[in-house]
Amino acid sequence: MDGNVTTIHITKALSSMMIVDLIEKYPNLSQITCAPSVYERTSKTYIDALSQLDIEVSKKYNWGAKSKTDGAEFEVRKLSEEGFSAKEISQKLDITLNRVYYLLKKSKTSFDNRKRKNNHEDVLALKNEGLKAKEISEKLDIPLRSVYYILNKK
Repeated sequence: MDGNVTTIHITKALSSMMIVDLIEKYPNLSQITCAPSVYERTSKTYIDALSQLDIEVSKKYNWGAKSKTDGAEFEVRKLSEEGFSAKEISQKLDITLNRVYYLLKKSKTSFDNRKRKNNHEDVLALKNEGLKAKEISEKLDIPLRSVYYILNKK
């Protein structure tokens, strides 16, 4: 028996046996909530009987899982904008790496904080100066294939 509870949420349609059990278990019960589908399956006779006992039966929407982020996506986004890598963010916030990527995707943040072997800005700057791919490759001492990869990347 739990005398302090005044509101409960049920997931099955009310029956006479269930009503008796609920009143015995929760003597101070004043409200019963249930999903709309459960409410529709509950007899109007039971609902009227409970209203005479000053117990209100109402619909309550409890759909879907509750968010487990607790505002973590804002913290992850802030750290990514500061230039931290995903691994550093996961260590700093003590969450998994997959969770970091999920939160970044959820917040629709463009995340490009990877450490690169070749500096893409240098390659693009030289291309804008008018140098050919082979000249860029020789000047920066990087493979020609890498230069083409950087230049053709969308």
